[in-house]
Amino acid sequence: MESRKSRLDLQIEEKKEKQKKMFVIAGVLIGLIICAAAFGYMATQQNEKPDNTVSQQTGANGTAEELPPEPLIPEVAEENLWMTRLVNSTSLLEDGYVPELVVVNSAGYKFDARAAEDLNAMMQAARDAGLSPMICSAYRSWERQNTLFDKQVVKQQNTGLPYEEAYEKAKTVVAFPGTSEHQTGLAADIVASSHQVLDDSQEQTAEQQWLMEHCWEYGFVLRYPKDKSEITGIIYEPWHYRYVGHEVAQYIHENGLCLEEYHQQLAEQKARLAAESTEPKQYEQG
Repeated sequence: MESRKSRLDLQIEEKKEKQKKMFVIAGVLIGLIICAAAFGYMATQQNEKPDNTVSQQTGANGTAEELPPEPLIPEVAEENLWMTRLVNSTSLLEDGYVPELVVVNSAGYKFDARAAEDLNAMMQAARDAGLSPMICSAYRSWERQNTLFDKQVVKQQNTGLPYEEAYEKAKTVVAFPGTSEHQTGLAADIVASSHQVLDDSQEQTAEQQWLMEHCWEYGFVLRYPKDKSEITGIIYEPWHYRYVGHEVAQYIHENGLCLEEYHQQLAEQKARLAAESTEPKQYEQG
């Protein structure tokens, strides 16, 4: 009797052991399934991250490092917006605009008082380099601009163009009143004293070669560069220099831009930064 009971107890113990092993195995399998599902979910989320995530790279110590941001386009403070003011056929000066002016040479030409010091410094630096630059036009009043434009219309008519065509052609040579940078007091036409001619040959003079290379150092840019006429609406003028301030002049010079392109890039940067400020940053391993 006792022998039969012992065998029965042994069978019960063996059955319990088997059940324990089955529970352990089942637990391990369930754990593996949960882990696999979690990894799969994480991989899916990683692949579905939006394109505007901030890229990172792995550093020498194996940690993720955020890549440096794109260089910002220089933007002047609100009180200095006069420096970069865009004046062209689609961005006109308000009627009667006249800046504070000072005389900048013995010929009586005037320039915006806020930029006159840099203009004089640039002219002196050119002279110190053994050159003879000469200002042949600077600030123009509304009346003066009207007179120049009307003369250009007549000149174009004398080539045989009808009035309407001569009028439109004149706009590409002499800015229509209200669209001329000379009316801002920030533009100067500078030529070589030995070659006082306003055509493409001016770029061959030593004075223009020096100015094109160094004008940005004094806050100026060549306003109507070669191959930019479709953007500026004005013919190539290798004598027309515009003050925009030192930082912006350097950026325009280094990137081969005209003032219209600078303003376009600045507008795009503002739009991008505004969009980024409304969306939370996300990071991904690069």
